[in-house]
Amino acid sequence: MAKKIKMLLVEKDATLSELAEKIGTSQPNLSNKMKRDNFSESELVEIADALGVGFEANFILEDGRKI
Repeated sequence: MAKKIKMLLVEKDATLSELAEKIGTSQPNLSNKMKRDNFSESELVEIADALGVGFEANFILEDGRKI
């Protein structure tokens, strides 16, 4: 997920520091989370909201159905 967040930052022409500020955390804290690649679903939704994009988290069954 950290790799996807980095790609999104490039796409949105934003920095990690700007994102940290938007989600109410420090840049070092967000940087550490990125290194550990450790995000809860609620944090990912918050990041998506801060960058003005949508977020989906699904399990996809063999037949293509999403849960």
